[in-house]
Amino acid sequence: MKSLINLFSLLVVTLFVTSLSAQIQYTRQYDKTGLNVFEPSKTDETPFDGFKIKIGGSFTQDYQNFTVKNKANYVPTSGTNSLNKNFLYGYIKAEDTLSSKLAGFNLAMANLNFDIQIGDGIRVFLENYMSSRHHSEFWVKGGFIQIDKLPMFNNPEWFTKYIRVKIGHFQPNYGDFQFRRSDGGNTIFNPFTENLILDAFTTEIGGEVYIFPAENLMLMGGMTTGFISGNIIKQPDAINSSGVVPTKRNPSLFAKVAYDKASENLRYRLSASVYHNSNIQRNTMFAGDRTGSHWFGVMEPATIGGLPISIGTSPSNPATQAGPNFASGRFDPGVANRLTTINVSPFVKFKGLEVQGGFDLLKGSVYGDVVETSGKKEWTKRSWNQFYAEAVYRFLKNEELYIGARYVNANGEPNGLKYGASDTGKTANSQAKVGINRFSVGAGYFATKNMLLKLEYTNQKYKDFPKADYRNEGEFSGVVIEAVIGF
Repeated sequence: MKSLINLFSLLVVTLFVTSLSAQIQYTRQYDKTGLNVFEPSKTDETPFDGFKIKIGGSFTQDYQNFTVKNKANYVPTSGTNSLNKNFLYGYIKAEDTLSSKLAGFNLAMANLNFDIQIGDGIRVFLENYMSSRHHSEFWVKGGFIQIDKLPMFNNPEWFTKYIRVKIGHFQPNYGDFQFRRSDGGNTIFNPFTENLILDAFTTEIGGEVYIFPAENLMLMGGMTTGFISGNIIKQPDAINSSGVVPTKRNPSLFAKVAYDKASENLRYRLSASVYHNSNIQRNTMFAGDRTGSHWFGVMEPATIGGLPISIGTSPSNPATQAGPNFASGRFDPGVANRLTTINVSPFVKFKGLEVQGGFDLLKGSVYGDVVETSGKKEWTKRSWNQFYAEAVYRFLKNEELYIGARYVNANGEPNGLKYGASDTGKTANSQAKVGINRFSVGAGYFATKNMLLKLEYTNQKYKDFPKADYRNEGEFSGVVIEAVIGF
C-alpha cells in the first residue's frame, strides 16, 4: 500500500511539473511575458500535439502605510448622541478634522488557473480565487471555451485566419485597462498596486465573436445575461416599487474595435468599446470584483449600516472585512439597473517608454432614479466620466526595472447622494455632483520573469461631497509595498 501511495504521489508531482511547461495555443502567460498582451494573437503558431493542461498561479502580498483624513461634520449614528457617523475607520482623535493611520500587512491574495488544450485551436480556461478579501472562501471566478480552429471540420482556413468564438462565464471584453488591472493575486501586469477609481469589472454568462478582417485589426461583438451569476427567476410584469418601469431581465450587448500595430521599436494601439443594458434586476459592471481592493480601510466610515462598531484598528473590525467595504479607494457609480458605457483606450510603446490611458463615459440608473414633473414620473439617468493616464519607463537589458506615474480623475452623480441645507452654494435635496482624483508614482523590479516587487506612493482626494457625508473634504495618502509571483 505504501508503495502505491508513493507511486501516486510521484504521478501527481510529475503531472504538476509537466503542466508548468505546457504550451497552450492562443493564450496569455501569467508571468512577465504576458505584459502588454491584450487579446491573444490570432497568428499564434504554437503546434498542437495532443491534450495538455497548464496549471498556473498568482500570489500577492501587500504592506500599506496610509494616513486618511476627512471633515467629519457631526451626524448622529442611528439617532444616538454618542457617536459621529462620519468618524473614519481607525481614527486617532475626535476633532473636527479626523486622521486615521492604517499601517500593516494586508491579507495575502492568491489565484489558481487551469488552461487546458482539448483540441487543435480549442482551449478551456478556468480561473479561481483561493484567497481574497471580498470572498474568503475558495471561489470560481469563471470559465470559458475559446475556439480558434475547427478540427472537427478539417480546420477551414477562413475560420483559422479570421474568426474566434468565446463561450462561457467570463469577463466581458470592455476597455483595455482590464488587461492591466489587479485581480486578486494576479497583479503582475499592473505597474501599480490598485485599479482605477471606477473599476470596470464583472463576469457574466454569454458569448463573444471576434473577427480579424485585416492585419492589426480586430472587431468583436458579444451578448451576455447581464448578471454576475446564473439567474432563472421570472420577473413580474408589474411596475416595480419605484412606480415607473417594470423590472426586466434584458441581456447585455457590447462591442469592441481595436487597431494594434508594432515595429521594431514602436507599437501603438487604439481601442473603443461600448457596453449596454437597458433594464435589468442587478448588473455589476462597475461593482463586480469578488476579490477586493489591495488598499485596506482607506476612506471607510467607522460604522457599518449605521451601527457603531469597535473604534480603532482591531483586526476584528468589520470595516476591513468582506461585507460592504471590500472596494476601499474605488467608487461604485450605482448604475445597477440600466447602463450604457463607452471607453476609448490608447496605448503607445516606444522602446522602454509606455504611455497608456483612456476615457470612460457612462450613463445609467437604479430603479429609484425617478423624478416627477407636472405630475408625471420619469425614469432618469445619472452620468459619470473617468479619465486616466499613465507613463511607465522600463529599462535595463530585459526591462527588469521600471518607474512610472498614473493620474485618475472621476466625476459624476452618485446613487442616492443629495446635498443638504448646510451645503453652501448647493440646492438642498439636489443630486450631488462629486469628483475624486488620484495621483500615484511608483517603481518595480522583476527579479525573475515570475517575481515582481513594487513600491508606490499615492494621494487621493474627494471633492464636493455633502457635509453630511464622511467623504467631505476627504483625502488619503501613503506608501504601499507589494510582492508578486505569477506563473
